[in-house]
Amino acid sequence: MDVGKVKKCSLPRLSLSENNLSVLHSEKQFYWRSPKKQISWSFVCGLLLFALGLVSLFTGHVASDLEWYSQRLINRRYSKLDGIDSAAISIWKSRSSNFYYGCSNRGHHFPRAVRERVSNGYLLIATSGGLNQQRTGITDAVVVARILNATLVVPELDHHSFWKDDSDFISIFDVDWFISSLAKDVTIVKRIPDKVMRSMEKPPYTMRVPRKSPPEYYLDQVLPTLLRRRAVQLTKFDYRLANSLDYELQKLRCRVNYHALRFTKPIRELGQKVVIRMWKMAKRFIAVHLRFESDMLAFSGCYYGGGDKERNELSQIRKQWPTLPTLSPEEERKRGKCPLTPHEVGLMLRALGFGNDTYLYVASGEIYGGEETLQPLRDLFPNFYTKEMLAGEELKPFLPFSSRLAAIDYIVCDESDVFVTNNNGNMAKILAGRRRYMGHKRTIRPNAKKLSALFMARERMDWDTFARKVRSCQKGFMGEPEELRPGRGEFHEFPSSCICRKPYGKNIVDNSSDLEPPGEDDVLGSDREDELDNNSDNRGNQHLLDRFSKEIVDEARDIEELLPD
Repeated sequence: MDVGKVKKCSLPRLSLSENNLSVLHSEKQFYWRSPKKQISWSFVCGLLLFALGLVSLFTGHVASDLEWYSQRLINRRYSKLDGIDSAAISIWKSRSSNFYYGCSNRGHHFPRAVRERVSNGYLLIATSGGLNQQRTGITDAVVVARILNATLVVPELDHHSFWKDDSDFISIFDVDWFISSLAKDVTIVKRIPDKVMRSMEKPPYTMRVPRKSPPEYYLDQVLPTLLRRRAVQLTKFDYRLANSLDYELQKLRCRVNYHALRFTKPIRELGQKVVIRMWKMAKRFIAVHLRFESDMLAFSGCYYGGGDKERNELSQIRKQWPTLPTLSPEEERKRGKCPLTPHEVGLMLRALGFGNDTYLYVASGEIYGGEETLQPLRDLFPNFYTKEMLAGEELKPFLPFSSRLAAIDYIVCDESDVFVTNNNGNMAKILAGRRRYMGHKRTIRPNAKKLSALFMARERMDWDTFARKVRSCQKGFMGEPEELRPGRGEFHEFPSSCICRKPYGKNIVDNSSDLEPPGEDDVLGSDREDELDNNSDNRGNQHLLDRFSKEIVDEARDIEELLPD
């Protein structure tokens, strides 16, 4: 059909002539469809800005919460695919732990550290407390230096705490590894250069910041002084940085704590010897951090039936903390604030299903009450070992230094198949977080609030009933991945920003080992290879080799991180 026929057929229906149509068309009064109303650019820009505001508002905690809830939904899918009964908990290993790995690599947009000569000044840190309390201070010191664009001076350790250990940083930690592994994040020096010190009109300004201070406090209160004086020393530095930080700063915390803070070679070697000797006796073992020393009992304000002798001894120790309030031992026990006795720890483990043939490594200082207090635990678990029993003469050089002894316990507890804490102190938190980062290795924390009531009523029930109630109490306290929620507890204990979910079906090598590759005289050096060869019939040798092979791969990833961009 040609154009003329179209016009002829269509125009009569519209009651329009060709002349009228031309007039209307020329005057733009006729439209074949209704025109669209134009939208102004100012309205579009305003809408975009509103959307961006909503995104920025919800990006932080809400996004991480959504990620966590989505992962919980995915967990169910994994459980169904793998035939996992979520109601049944394996006492030795979490059934879903293989689906997670530690992830703390620097983001691509995280700027490199400022050089020493252009930084805002030198930050000096004086830590406080025992080994693991100081570890939290060192970790946060690196992050604070990053926030201030400062050069960090290697932190000074506390020599005046209850433990009276005069070890310096270089005596406990590998200082060269510490500096080099964090070179992309923060510039660290061993000391302020003499030339800079001579040029300073006054010595470094000393100040103490409030606990859990946010980054804004450091920028508002510390930075101006740092710029004016060129050097600032922060004292009693433990838990002085807020728990909740920017995502990249949280990952920096993990890089410091789980990678950069590596013990010196003598400590690592002896710690690994103790681990090897445990593995040779059993393919798997439990490490228990009893924390039943006199200082902990005095600090807790609890009472354990020792009469006036106990009350007088612990009250004398308690005087070193003059700000502590007077506490009711009965109320503290009801609140779950009292450490379990060694006997109660043993009963809990037996009730959970660990047999009396289980091998136990007990990490502890001098137990209050001595062997008499420990004997009930030995009766429940005859395969009972300590670093003193396993290291013998090799331990002598470390005996005068409580922090170095604690470091050996730290290594063995970290390598154990199951780690049991007896309080929520610094070592318990640090190791619980590290073991989550390593792939959610089984970590058991007593639910002391419920268990205390259960122990008091134990004589009124049979063993099967007691064991069933203990297992019920401990749900949610077994170190399962589902216990890790954004914003829960201390970041050092729950490092949610640094734990990632593996894509289904993928086998990802995690980034979690801070052991250097074996050398001539290191972990699998000549003397240890001979030891393994001479005892090849012992259980656990293959288990040993598998672990160290993984450590070599992980260390290669750490070294790769140090290479220039």
